[in-house]
Amino acid sequence: MSDVKQRIEELRSALNTHNHNYYVLNSPTISDRQFDDMMKELETLEINHPQYDDPLSPTHRVGSDLTKGFEQTGHIYRMLSLANTYSVEEVDQWVERVQTSLEGERPVIVGEMKFDGTSISLIYEHGRLIRAVTRGDGEKGDVVTDNVKTIKSIPLVLHGTGWPDFFEIRGEIVLPWKEFDRLNAEREFNEEPIFANPRNAASGTLKLLNPAEVARRGLDAYFYYLLGDNLPADNHYDNMMEARRWGFKVSDAMTKLYDITKVDKYINHWDTARKELPVATDGLVFKVNSLRQQLNLGFTAKSPRWAIAYKFKAERAETRLRFVSFDVGRMGYVTPVANLEPVLLSGTVVKRASLHNEDIMRTFDIHEGDMLYVEKGGEIIPKIVGVNTAERLPDAKTVRFVSHCPECGAPLVRQEGEAAWFCPNKWGCPPQITGRVEHFVGRRMMNIDGIGEETSKILYSTGLVTNIGDIYDLTIDKLKDLERFGEKSAERIMQGIEDSRHVPFDRVVYALSIPGVGETTAKKIATTAGSMDRLMNMSQTELESIEDVGPHIAESIIEYFNVPINRQNIERLRAAGLQFEAEKAQVLSDRLNGKSIIISGVFSHHSRDEYKKMIEAHGGKNVGSISKKTDYVLAGDNMGPAKLEKAQKLGIPIIDEDTFLKMIADE
Repeated sequence: MSDVKQRIEELRSALNTHNHNYYVLNSPTISDRQFDDMMKELETLEINHPQYDDPLSPTHRVGSDLTKGFEQTGHIYRMLSLANTYSVEEVDQWVERVQTSLEGERPVIVGEMKFDGTSISLIYEHGRLIRAVTRGDGEKGDVVTDNVKTIKSIPLVLHGTGWPDFFEIRGEIVLPWKEFDRLNAEREFNEEPIFANPRNAASGTLKLLNPAEVARRGLDAYFYYLLGDNLPADNHYDNMMEARRWGFKVSDAMTKLYDITKVDKYINHWDTARKELPVATDGLVFKVNSLRQQLNLGFTAKSPRWAIAYKFKAERAETRLRFVSFDVGRMGYVTPVANLEPVLLSGTVVKRASLHNEDIMRTFDIHEGDMLYVEKGGEIIPKIVGVNTAERLPDAKTVRFVSHCPECGAPLVRQEGEAAWFCPNKWGCPPQITGRVEHFVGRRMMNIDGIGEETSKILYSTGLVTNIGDIYDLTIDKLKDLERFGEKSAERIMQGIEDSRHVPFDRVVYALSIPGVGETTAKKIATTAGSMDRLMNMSQTELESIEDVGPHIAESIIEYFNVPINRQNIERLRAAGLQFEAEKAQVLSDRLNGKSIIISGVFSHHSRDEYKKMIEAHGGKNVGSISKKTDYVLAGDNMGPAKLEKAQKLGIPIIDEDTFLKMIADE
């Protein structure tokens, strides 16, 4: 194999992997700049060596975010990616190329922000939102209408007048910094992987199967392009100003620029001013304003010739490593943290940056006192991106991962196939104990006001609370004389303890700190089990039948309830009067008694979750797959073709939502 062909195959393989990490897993491992540089190298090699061309090369496609959890539909107009540049000079050259292609006709350029989120296509008919589709692979995307309806900044019904009867508008779903900080604080507290940036968080949120959780996360959206046959204007800028009047959020940064000098000033201004925006941005987009000129300029195989994206350079700083510490979390996982000489980066002073796990430490080959490169760019969380080995101190020793827990001294354990080491001393390791207490009393769990991280440590160090069961033995007399406490503080905690006795069963399950059981999973487990007694005695097979509970979580639940101290705590919590049974589902009628119904497609009157509740409230049963035992298919728009074919083959009645609502309506 020639060196050129080998390099082409290496690049294709790497780019396919990075595409999957970015669009499917929402977990990129390289920067946008590194990805673009690799793509450009591959494009150049393929152009110069056409004998090695491959129709499945990454250069012939856009990355895909399609998932198996949603219906898919084709785009009316392909959603192409934009050509990228990191150079002001290359933007100027693009303007000059556009002018040349238009044979001297001077174009007006529209400058706008490139928001760092996930692309969305919305279809409106007669002024109402009928479909929301992700970018997907550019040809088709996931239908996420129910989730998009939860985003308050997106109009479900248009304002004003003058909109076409049918049109498409494209935009970016984003997670504002404020919501991103809140969400990551929750995830860090629950020892869930934190999002590296708002883009990953927005993308991951939009693909959740629970619209209620999507609504809780606080997504936002900005819109930047209108498509259709009867648009109000013959130019991009005026169309977007009309869209703003119809109720769409259009950035105030969208500006008409009349020459290259104005384009350059626009770049210089937003390179700094963007840092004051409430949402993440990773660049600017420049478009030819005239729709006629856009048509004349046309497209390449991957992107329009009438637009270009300018990417901001990520902010990077160099600072010296002071030492590496090892933090132990609630679940026992040990995280190495680089403690740094303070350095200013993107407006904040950075002193610490996670090194995540031993494998990453080894990859960087970090030595004591190394000069480390720290980067933020679009990331709000600082990360180590490299080591300046030229500045390495003589005789500096390699930083080694600890072999024993830094808190309790227990030998660390690493499960096969996992990157993280953890302390197995669950019931004797102080940060694990206090972490579980802190989690138990948290706002979204038992919501016991007055007990936080510091208070948990004080209660543990004084011997008052060494496990969650001890919380319900606290009294005002035991609390009021503690350091930093008083009678009012003690009364507030005791009131919180009293109120916690009324917290619903699903939150009690979440509060127990069962490994792998997050808030959403806890709700599904509690609903299915119905009671703590039932949950404690469910088999592996029964647990795995619950949505979102796989073998690993099922094993974790069984192991949790097999530990004697956990059983003892459960009985103490029962004696304290906590809610150990789920609320009974509301029963409205028996009109669907014994009927098994599957839901498929996108609905306009109610969400899928609302229809599931209606089915249960009228005596029916929700099922996840079609079989001979299925009585009805409740079908919305864009029902999956495979489900449709199977239902027709089995002769199962397919009903629309109007028919269903009549079936359950009062006569």
